[in-house]
Amino acid sequence: MGIPDEKTIQKVRQWLTYADEDLRLASCAIKLRSNVPYRLIAYHAQQCAEKHLKAYLVSQGVDFPYTHNISTLLELCCEHEDWPASLRDAEELTRYAITTRYPGEDAEVTKPEVRHGIELAQQVRTAVRAALQERGLELG
Repeated sequence: MGIPDEKTIQKVRQWLTYADEDLRLASCAIKLRSNVPYRLIAYHAQQCAEKHLKAYLVSQGVDFPYTHNISTLLELCCEHEDWPASLRDAEELTRYAITTRYPGEDAEVTKPEVRHGIELAQQVRTAVRAALQERGLELG
């Protein structure tokens, strides 16, 4: 598939902007000195990875399902390129999509888990942006 049309490129850029906002929020929040909401930071790390993968799928013209499942999104990306297979560890982030946001579903999240989650989100970000740039997309 060639370079997407301008409308699609704008959508990709929007997904990337939202994803980067999630990562920025997570990266800043982990530096709080007290009452750190680790579960919410983990959620934003998951959202960063999810939105980056969806940005890639938008660039490919894939009508992806409404899902927070990183594994599902990676599988869809694998239908177009090989790089998503190297991101399987990011599947760990899926558990933060729902269980960290609602009472009764919440699981304790520790600072080391959050640090790892942010690292995984950054790996997804790097891989997706490299793939998009390889396709000739100017990300701005």
